[in-house]
Amino acid sequence: MAAAAAAAATLPGLRAAETAPAPRRPRITGLSHVALWVRDLDRSRAFYEGFLGFGEPYSLKGDAGAVQIAWIKINDRQSLELFPTGGGAPKDGDSLYHVALETDDAQGMLDYLRSMGVRGPGGKPLPEKAKAGRIGNLNYFTEDPDGHIVEFTQYLADGWTMQKAGQSMPPTRIAWRMGHAGITAGNLEASLRFYRDILGFREFWRGSSDGKTLSWVNLRAPEGRDYIELMLYGAKPDSERLHVLNHFCLEVPDAQAAGDELRSRTLPPGCKEPNPLRVGVNRRRQVNCYDPDGTRVELMEVNTVDGRSVPPSTAPAPGG
Repeated sequence: MAAAAAAAATLPGLRAAETAPAPRRPRITGLSHVALWVRDLDRSRAFYEGFLGFGEPYSLKGDAGAVQIAWIKINDRQSLELFPTGGGAPKDGDSLYHVALETDDAQGMLDYLRSMGVRGPGGKPLPEKAKAGRIGNLNYFTEDPDGHIVEFTQYLADGWTMQKAGQSMPPTRIAWRMGHAGITAGNLEASLRFYRDILGFREFWRGSSDGKTLSWVNLRAPEGRDYIELMLYGAKPDSERLHVLNHFCLEVPDAQAAGDELRSRTLPPGCKEPNPLRVGVNRRRQVNCYDPDGTRVELMEVNTVDGRSVPPSTAPAPGG
């Protein structure tokens, strides 16, 4: 009788635990930033500030006085983060450090991600609390199926991002918005489980460079315009190819005019010349340029050349 009473006493608690709803996913409004490893900060500044015309609102220095992170501001909510390597090559020779997504509820997102079994870099557990970093925004890091670090950040009113709103956006900027970030993906289904099924990104287009094998899958942020472009591959790309596949796109109203403007500016020594204007498989005009480390920066128009949408490819994924 005593045992039965004890068991019965625990039932309400057990039932509450079993029926408690999982945390809901907070909003993901778009791309916050792309972070790059750079070998020579001065050369990278010459490219992003001098050549592309962006401003640098702030940087962080270490105890020895050397810059650890420099921010290149695209607009009030988007930036690039440059992490100097001191001349050494980054891991795997790839310059992509991480991609950051903006949320308006960092703690709620953290609780949701933990409930979905998402892990941090290297498979480590996610923290229990979202904490503010050195520039005053909440942030933490997760990892996608291909080992890409995906940061989540929430801008706080007293953080540097919002405190510097409206500043460091010179008229020389070649573009005013980052439309997407391209990242390599070796297993499409695994990537879709992470970005689509867990994070809620919405697939809106697939493309193939040869009509035989799928090359790209575009996934839009659930509560925003920005998107992630999965750059599919079969054999593991080498370092040079990684710098082309892992990229970011700056939206421009006129790619021809943007290309002409860049040709009127001085390209920093050691940088590859921008590609001529071309029309991509997605029927959008684009110009590709490359930073001192070889990272591709895509300048692309928002609309197709004829205003018509391009049907998605039905080609199989690599290895599929």
